[in-house]
Parts: sequence; C-alpha cells; structure tokens
Amino acid sequence: MKKSLVFAFLLLFSATLFAQVTINELDSDTPSTDRLEIIELLTETPEMSLDGFVLVLFNGSDSGGDSSYFVLDLDGLVSDVNGIVLIGNNDVSPVPDFILFDSTIQNGADAVAIYAGDDTDFPEFTVATTTNLIDALVYDTNDSDDTDLLALLGETEQINEGGNGPSDTNSIQADGTGGYNVTLPTPGALNDGSGVIFNLVGYTVAQEQYDEGDAIDIVFTTTENVTEDTTFTFTLDNEGFDTDDFTGATEIIILSGENTATRTITTIDDSEDEGDEVMKITFGDLPDGFKRANDNLEVRIVDNDFTMASWGTPLNPTFDQVESTQPNGYYDPIDGLADDALVQAIQDIIADPDVVRAQTYADVIDILKRADQSPLNSNQVWLVYTEQQRPKLDFQTSGGSNTGLWNREHTYPRSRGGFFDIEADEIADGIDIFFPTKADSLRHANSDAHGLRAADGPENSSRGNQDYGEYSGPTGNQGSFYGDVARSIFFLTIRYNGIDVVSGNPANSTVGQLGDLDVLLEWHRNDPPDDYEMNRNNVVYEWQFNRNPFIDMPDLAEYIWGNNVGDTWTNPLRVDEFSAVDVRVYPNPSNRTFTITAPQLSGEAIIYDQTGRRIHSYPFKNIMVLNHNYPSGVYYVTLTSDIGTVTKRLIVR
Repeated sequence: MKKSLVFAFLLLFSATLFAQVTINELDSDTPSTDRLEIIELLTETPEMSLDGFVLVLFNGSDSGGDSSYFVLDLDGLVSDVNGIVLIGNNDVSPVPDFILFDSTIQNGADAVAIYAGDDTDFPEFTVATTTNLIDALVYDTNDSDDTDLLALLGETEQINEGGNGPSDTNSIQADGTGGYNVTLPTPGALNDGSGVIFNLVGYTVAQEQYDEGDAIDIVFTTTENVTEDTTFTFTLDNEGFDTDDFTGATEIIILSGENTATRTITTIDDSEDEGDEVMKITFGDLPDGFKRANDNLEVRIVDNDFTMASWGTPLNPTFDQVESTQPNGYYDPIDGLADDALVQAIQDIIADPDVVRAQTYADVIDILKRADQSPLNSNQVWLVYTEQQRPKLDFQTSGGSNTGLWNREHTYPRSRGGFFDIEADEIADGIDIFFPTKADSLRHANSDAHGLRAADGPENSSRGNQDYGEYSGPTGNQGSFYGDVARSIFFLTIRYNGIDVVSGNPANSTVGQLGDLDVLLEWHRNDPPDDYEMNRNNVVYEWQFNRNPFIDMPDLAEYIWGNNVGDTWTNPLRVDEFSAVDVRVYPNPSNRTFTITAPQLSGEAIIYDQTGRRIHSYPFKNIMVLNHNYPSGVYYVTLTSDIGTVTKRLIVR
C-alpha cells in the first residue's frame, strides 16, 4: 500500500513539474550577424523560480551527432508577471533576463530542450534524451527533417522558422494549443498580445567615445508617457571607472505626461595616466510596470595623459636606446661551442626547468599589453602584420565578429605546432603564479609570450596556418615585422622539443614543421632587432625568466641555420665590460654618414656586411666619422683594441 502511494505521488509530482515551464518562442536566425537571437520560456504561474531546470541546445548536424553544444542552468532566474523568462543576445529589447553571446543559437536542423536537472547533467556532447525532459522544440531554417533528433526527443514535428517567409525576420511561437506559428518576433511579450504591457525605458548617448573632461548627455526615454513623476536610478561604475572619475547625479526624473529627460555627466580631466577606461551605464531597480529597453551601455573615456616612449615603432625603428636586461653571464654557457652542442646549450638556458616559468594563456593578454605597447601611446598596442596601433581596450574577448579588435597571434600556428589549451589556461593569475616547464613541455608553447603577438583580428584569421613566404603579411605592408617573426620562430624551435623550422613549404596540415627557413633567415638579416623588440624581450623576461637570444645576439642564427653553421660561436663582449668606455653610433639608421665614438679606445674599426664579408677597415681613436655609399641593409662595425672587441650594428637606409 505504501509503495502504491509513493508511486502515485511521484507520478503526480512528475506531471506537475512537466507542466510548469514550456518553450514559448524561438528566434535562431536573425538579419545579418545573429545578434537578436531569443529563447523565451513561459511558466505556468507568474513570478515562478526556475531553480531545478536546465536549458540544453542540441546540434542536429552530421558532425554534431544530435548532442549538446550549449547548456544553461536556469537556477536564479524568475519569470515576470506574465510568466515570461527571456534569454537572448545583448541587442535584444527588452533586455533579456540572461544574455547570450551573439550567434550562440544554431540555425538548424537543431533542437532546444528544457529538463529537470542542472548543467552538470549535460556535459558537452551529451546525446539528446527524453529522461527528465520537460519540453522540446526541434526546428530548422529550411532544412531537411532530422528524424533521429526528433525520435531522441520524442517529437513528431520539426518546425521551420522559414515556413512563413524569410527565416531571418520571423520567429517560432507556441500557439497555446501544443502547436506553433511562424510570425514576427515578440520578445518579452505573450504571443497572443494579452497580459501586462510594460512601458520600456532606455537611454542613448551621442557618441561611443569621449575624452576626459567631456560632458556627456544621457537621454532617457520611455515608450509611453509616464502618468506621474517617475524617478529612475543608474550607475556608471565599471572596474577602474568610478565616482572619482565624473561629476553629476545618477538619477533622472521624467515628469508626468512626458516620456524623456536628460542627465548631463561630466568626466574629470585628471593628470594621471590611468589608461583608457570604460564607463558602463546600468539601470538600478525599475518602478513597477517598467522594463529596460536597453542597459549596460559602455562608453569609452579616452585618457589624454598617455605617455610616449623614447624609442620608435617597428615602422620607424631606433637602435641601441633600450639595453638588454640579461644578467651578467646569462649566455656564458654557449661561448666556444658549435653545432649540436651550441643548440643544446641554448636550450639549456631558455628551457631550464629550475628557472624558466610558464604562464597561462589568459596571462598572455596582460603580457602583450606591456610587451607590445605602442611607443606612440601607452594606452595602445602595436599590431604585428598590419603595422598599426590599437587601443588596449579593444581586445577580442569572445567569438563573433573580430573587426576592429585585436587578439593573440601565435607566430608558430597552433595547428602546426600541436599546442593546446587546458582549463587553467583561461585564468589570469598573475606574474607570481606559474607552471613549471621544460624543453619537452610543448603545450606551454601555447602561452609562450616570445611566440605570441598582438594582432588585428581579421588579419590573424587571414594569416591562418600558412608557411612564411606563402604568407608575408597584408598587401602594402612594409615588412617591419619580418625579423621579429623570424626570431620568434627561431626561439620556439630551440626552446621546445617536437617542433622545427624547415626549408621550403610543408603542407599546411603538417604538424611539427613550419617553413620557410630560407625566407625567415632573409627576414632576420634584413630587419634586425630594434629598440621595440629589445624592450619586448625585456618585458617577457620579467614574466618567463627566459630571453630570446636571437634578439640579444642576432648573429647567433647564422651559426645554427645560416652562413656560419659548424663554426665556433664566440660571445660578443658586452659594452659594459669596457672600463670607462661608452661606445655610441649615431645617427643610426643613416643614409650616408655614421659617427662612432668610444672615448679612451684606440685600435681598428672593421666594417662587415650581414653575410660576414669584410668590406673596409680603418684606424680608430676615440671618434670616427664614416662616410659611405653602401646599399641599404644591415652592416656591422667591430672595434678592436688591446682591451677587447665590441661590435655594433649599422642600419643603412
């Protein structure tokens, strides 16, 4: 008897639960980029909690295998007075109760389902099931029926969002009788037009960006005139932007019988270089009868107190202003070695498991904001390939369009190197938390800042995984990144076991090999390390405790891949090893004349071209003016004396 009562109770509970929430409206295909997608749920009773329910999207494509691709735990969501819970993209109006990234919902043939449970019940690629199923909608946008997906969810009909006109202008709406209509979207409202009709309140500003010190008019508007004086509150705080950054009240009153009012906020022009900031306008709690037409609008406040570096960009390089921060003796172990012994000694330094640190892929964002900081503006990064600067704030944080944004470019493409992410890579935990690493830790190449550069989003996509030479940058580029990229590849292939740089162009599907070595050597020779790259090397060294030796000692590449293979490498004498000697070359680069000074030093000055061929020699004492007619390129002057030898680069334009 007790068992029968329990069974009857479970049946009653199950039937009650199954009737509590349904899929009321779906809009998967919207005009242009999918930025107006919605999934609207309807609860049996108003203002009902959705705790204990989970929303699951299933991929009906051949590759998707009718399995889950997106799961949303509905705990914490509560329906409104009409019983509606709206889930959708940021541009949807009224503002959804939960915001989806743009283009989250696939266009079909796919499915949306509600289950009793939580997100842990549906790991990625969980096949559709009727177990604990509350409601399901199998849909398409003029696609063939997915009979397998229909069967898995116990459904008999697949609804076509394009069944009554263009799919990108219509939505699928429950008709209240178990069927569906395809008609114009009605987000946030009952499909039959009944229920409470909310007055929507939103706001606008004239520009997306303002300078510090500007006044900003925020215009608030309701869809219907208010019937009494109505106060709306809002905040502007967002991370670094707070009440110290503006003046003005954060409330607005729309007078009875009107539908608009304006609040003026004035940003404070201070003298601090805080970096560009983002002011976010966010509504407080709304009066009864109102919903947000839009919210969380972000407005950029440009800091006019940015700083400029004393050195140039890669397009207008300077040399010998930024000194290497390598410790004394850092490269001593490679002195006097050749061939494999030289390569191994370099790896022992830059992959030393007792010294070198690996950071997370998320940490790389912070590293690049410093390492690739534009010399022209401390609030911007310099982009490889496109040879331009872009605000640090314009980092691509999610999928979708990357136009106007920058992201992290692997100079050795991930698909060619076999690098991969782990979950911990998505956590930016700072400079003092790191992974131990070694030469066999190939996965850490994924987040090695020596092999990552700030890059324009679309250009990064265009670059793909091609060999260099096949890819030489966008049309019209000046090649200011050629040497930088070459030295990055040289570093990675020594630092990590399992990847190599080879002559020619292996197939783009080849893993572990990247070309073209011959092209990269020419790039390295013709675009020598400049101050920008040396500063970058110094910044990465602070985080990873290793340096790129091909920036510190560019000739080293010739002894491993170039004209001096097999020769014994001799470390160059550091300038600071000369007692009381300061060697300077200026102007550098130069068209016709170099002035070389080295007080208290006398001996011989020998000029070499980039292949190591001796061109001229001159007696030297303290100062020399070198007039030349050399072709454009890279040359070296070696000063020899009885106290030592020092070599400096000469850049001829």
